[in-house]
Amino acid sequence: MQLDLHVSRFDWAGGPSGISEGVAGLAARAEAVGIRTLSFMDHFFQMDWMAPAEDPMLECYTALAFVAGRTQTLRLRALVTGVTYRHPGVLAKTVTTLDVVSQGRAELGIGAAWYEREHRGLGVPFPPTAERFERLEEAIQICFQMWSDDNGPYRGQHYQLDETLCSPAPVSTPRPRLMIGGSGERKTLRLVAQYADACNIFGGPDEVAHKVDVLRRHCDAVGRDPNEIEVTAMYRDFPADATPDDLVRGAEEFAKVGVSTLVTSAVGNDPGASLESTFGPIVDRIATIEPTRA
Repeated sequence: MQLDLHVSRFDWAGGPSGISEGVAGLAARAEAVGIRTLSFMDHFFQMDWMAPAEDPMLECYTALAFVAGRTQTLRLRALVTGVTYRHPGVLAKTVTTLDVVSQGRAELGIGAAWYEREHRGLGVPFPPTAERFERLEEAIQICFQMWSDDNGPYRGQHYQLDETLCSPAPVSTPRPRLMIGGSGERKTLRLVAQYADACNIFGGPDEVAHKVDVLRRHCDAVGRDPNEIEVTAMYRDFPADATPDDLVRGAEEFAKVGVSTLVTSAVGNDPGASLESTFGPIVDRIATIEPTRA
């Protein structure tokens, strides 16, 4: 079982002059602890259900590129890119650039987007849900085509590209890994089954178990081996006084329902220290846990 780190707040790093070194320091400590992947949210305002929208928020791909230059092994991902924020051709080029400058450490995390206040605030079109999912599937198709030998046109309902040229090509082979975020049973998990290398599911082991079962049925429908898809789940809702053994047992419960990667959060005023004290002693133990396969 792998352990990833998701960063959704930057208020702990101080003002504008402190954020860069704060982020760099957290990334270095995460790498030293044994974190596999560092992810940032793709938001421009802080989520107003979590904290004030005015709280500091970094543009994720710029920040990931900065982290790429300050680390050696951390994989890098947005959790997850909102499909509405960037034209898919530009998104493919952005992720490719991150992959090239990080020497093959970039992944594409993508979803249908949801934060309406942010869209309205910045003048970004916010189509209805059904259209956003149509755009999500087309965006994935465009990225895959741009990461192939096919430089020809793409003609979709929402996007039309005359040339899908992407040079230099990604370092990752055969392409950067794709994670689709969300766990909607009818649309999102169908897209995961059809396209994704990984998914990210919220909830405790029982809820995750149900979603994994739905995903496996979608895989059956499209003729896909569900074991090809990495199942990741958020792992951050545990008691403050949880012991290392408690955390390992919690990880084992997720592994029993098919989760192969846990995604924890950067918390507190010194998230690097929190990460080191909470997970540093048990990263090696978590790595020995084998998830249940389909």
